[in-house]
Amino acid sequence: MTDKPMLILIAGPYRSGTGGDAQAMATNLARLEAAGWPVFAAGHVPAIGEWIALPVLRSVGAGPTDPLADQVLHPTAERLLAHCDAVLRLPGDSTGADQDVATAHRRGLPVYHSVDEIPRRLPQDAA
Repeated sequence: MTDKPMLILIAGPYRSGTGGDAQAMATNLARLEAAGWPVFAAGHVPAIGEWIALPVLRSVGAGPTDPLADQVLHPTAERLLAHCDAVLRLPGDSTGADQDVATAHRRGLPVYHSVDEIPRRLPQDAA
């Protein structure tokens, strides 16, 4: 158990293996987001890089398959990781998620591969 909430980056496939198919990417994002509740229920704050990167791309009229996406998606996760306390790596092939894990290791952050591995917060904080 921990007494401080962690900001946990949820990393897994988003564009990988989709061939640029919008529905496949939406399915992958939904899978990433499905891990949000268990992280939150454990007393922490979930974060997904695409929650930040996609609006940034939309602000310049671009999307996840636009050439500009490579300059936004992975750099956003890298910048977000500077504020995170841990990474939850979901299964599936993903170059970006593998980069997130490598960054976490370089920064000495824990990398969890299951929500069950994430320490729960001490129950005294009901705020």
